[in-house]
Amino acid sequence: MASVFCRNWLFLRILNTFGQDIHILGLGDRIRAGWRLNGVRTTAGCIYWEHGKPTENATMLTQSIVPEIIDPMGFQDFRDAVSDYAPQLEQLVCHMGDGGGDTEKVAQLFRILHSIKGDASLCQVFFVEPYAHALETLLDRIRKKELSYQEVIGDVLLLVLDRLVLVLDALAYGEPLDDLQLDSLRTALEKLPDLPADEVPSACARLVARMMGTSAAPAAPPVGSAQGLGGHRFADLQFFRTLAMQLEYRLPAFGGRTERNLALALDINRLAERPVNVDQLAAAVYMHDIGMMLLPEALWLRAGRLGDEERRQMAAHPGWAGGLLARMPGWEEAARMVLQHHETQDGGGYPDGLRSEAICDGACVLALVDAFEAVTLKHAQQGQRRSMLRAVAELNASERQFHPEWLQLFNQVARARLEVREMVGGR
Repeated sequence: MASVFCRNWLFLRILNTFGQDIHILGLGDRIRAGWRLNGVRTTAGCIYWEHGKPTENATMLTQSIVPEIIDPMGFQDFRDAVSDYAPQLEQLVCHMGDGGGDTEKVAQLFRILHSIKGDASLCQVFFVEPYAHALETLLDRIRKKELSYQEVIGDVLLLVLDRLVLVLDALAYGEPLDDLQLDSLRTALEKLPDLPADEVPSACARLVARMMGTSAAPAAPPVGSAQGLGGHRFADLQFFRTLAMQLEYRLPAFGGRTERNLALALDINRLAERPVNVDQLAAAVYMHDIGMMLLPEALWLRAGRLGDEERRQMAAHPGWAGGLLARMPGWEEAARMVLQHHETQDGGGYPDGLRSEAICDGACVLALVDAFEAVTLKHAQQGQRRSMLRAVAELNASERQFHPEWLQLFNQVARARLEVREMVGGR
């Protein structure tokens, strides 16, 4: 059961699924409300209170709403509800194309956002409401044919949903929220519904770019295959690649990851004018997850937070691969990259809890590549373009983990790749 308190906005009524009034609420009223009231699942209908009077469907008040847990049980109920809504929203967006001619799918998206906003009210997760309300209002314009649905609007829906999930997770685990840039996101979102129809797509594109850590499209970096992988180390590198392929063969979802990771790492390093030795970086890319083969397969694609024992097991795998490389003459630099690639800038990584400058450049590159691959895989069902976009946004929402200069270089490479896909019509 969640205690709902009417604060600076007015809950007009709680409706059952047939639209019948169950309770009338006034400003300052407190009720006890659950997911079911009188045996019927309920949702909140609300209007907003501004300047001493209610304004239906008005923009949320602009004062800062601090993310907080007011009712722990209600908060967890809301997290569970969002985990149910998220795949529904993702599936609908995935099947929407430019023009948005499918009015039923638009209506379903609207209902999902309306439910998220209503459940946030019931569960006292008030900070979610402005984000859901702005998106709901935008979709309402599409429903009314005032605005044409564009793919970039779907991008905004998915990225905002991802960001809210990150906030909920951070609150649940007592983690800082500074990197998530909620105030700027909210400010940009609240402007969208009131823009002229022809300005909405470009505003959405700017919002997407900001969430990806890129305020403007940079010049495309040179993209190509790796150079300088010959010489006396060639045989070693071929052996390392063979080991990496064994991991790919163990799990179909990993197919192609070795070459993807290598190309991304080399492109980032090339854009930085190659401060990291190319051979050493290639070896680190090939070998960084070899230790995973010594862990239970259930951990390889483990969703959600790890328990203490699982984290202890995971923390061992960089040391196994790094230790193997360190015992091979000439690969000490690659060994250091592998050992440190799960360290984070804020000291919260493993195995040694290193901070910022104690982490070598190659490990900074490898950390970004590894995280990008993992998050892209999580969203793979959305298609390559959209899974890339969501992964870039998620990494930029976790910037405490990554070296800021390397993160910006990664952003430029990722942005260039997305632009190439758009030019050739990739999805």
